[in-house]
Amino acid sequence: MPTRLGGFRAIDVLIVAITATLYSIAWPTLPVTHQVSGPLLPIVGALAAFPFALIRVNPALGWAVSALFALVIPVAFDRVPGYDYPWQVVHVLVLLALLFAVAVRSPISVLLVAWPASMLVFFAYMPGADGVGWSVGLTAIVVFGLLIRWLVLSRRQLAQQEEVSELERTRRTVLEEKAKIARDLHDVVAHHMSMVVVQAQSAQYRLDDVSDSAAQEFESIAVTAREALNEIRGMLGVLRSDGAQWQDAPAPNALDLERTLHASRKAGMDVRWTVTGRIESITDTTGLALYRVLQESLSNAARHAPGAAVTVDITVGPSTVVMTVINTASPSTSVRRTAGADTGGHGITGMRDRARAAHGTLHATYLPDGGFEVAVHVPNGMPISTAPVVRHDLA
Repeated sequence: MPTRLGGFRAIDVLIVAITATLYSIAWPTLPVTHQVSGPLLPIVGALAAFPFALIRVNPALGWAVSALFALVIPVAFDRVPGYDYPWQVVHVLVLLALLFAVAVRSPISVLLVAWPASMLVFFAYMPGADGVGWSVGLTAIVVFGLLIRWLVLSRRQLAQQEEVSELERTRRTVLEEKAKIARDLHDVVAHHMSMVVVQAQSAQYRLDDVSDSAAQEFESIAVTAREALNEIRGMLGVLRSDGAQWQDAPAPNALDLERTLHASRKAGMDVRWTVTGRIESITDTTGLALYRVLQESLSNAARHAPGAAVTVDITVGPSTVVMTVINTASPSTSVRRTAGADTGGHGITGMRDRARAAHGTLHATYLPDGGFEVAVHVPNGMPISTAPVVRHDLA
């Protein structure tokens, strides 16, 4: 990156310095080459040197100005006897430098004008056969500038390709790591979940003393395990295919909330719930967050408070959905936890992340009677235009 000096790039300072140096040479030496009156000396010297100042910002404009005055000066001012060239040496150097800059930086269409025009100017004004030699020299300068131009472009394209290759290597590394995680999940979790499904489904056929209630319990276990296994397979599809399969599979939404509650009750939990409002109006993003929070809350209640009653309240408002999950203290728990106590694990953190992803908030705390409460407030993007519908399931 170019060095900056007081807000200016070092290259700009260098160009200004070179321009000033050329002007300091062109002005005093002009009487040696052309018959110019004293008041016009600084002006004509400036016309020879100052176009160089445009070599970086606009070389095509600088070349046009310099070439224009290269046509005017030989006509307007006579040369000093003994000096055969039509311009000062400074003017020639500036014109050549600007033509080189045009070859390097300006569009090819501009170069196709500047190149032959410069050759014609030199061929017309240079004495004797010198015009042919200068035309060859101008062509060499243009060819050299084009080589520099193509070298810079090829280096730039190579750098872009290397950047793309680096991104591709990083992406490939991520995919390989995700595939490794998928294999580990498959070996550690999916296999054992499959065994749970098989054992639960075959228990009533393998065992002779299975009662009807126990058979129903085994069937409920099998159904729950199959659902968990399907979700695990969906996550494995995400890890193995970079999300392609996950986009094809339907994600849980608000319509699955009551199905989860029924499944929990069928599994033996004492679950009661109330739904206020039209649950079908909940957006997919909000519904997914609520589904995951409810799923984790019921799972925590079953693990940490077995046999406790669970009450779920879902209220669908005009712009916000509020869901509260409260479980009483477990009948088998003799030690009560206090509000704000450490819950341990990552379940609460995961639920908060789910709520935050849907631009909502989640509050989880122990109750004074030993129970636990999870309350989530999530915005809902779809307005509700009809009267609320209240459904209770207190069975």
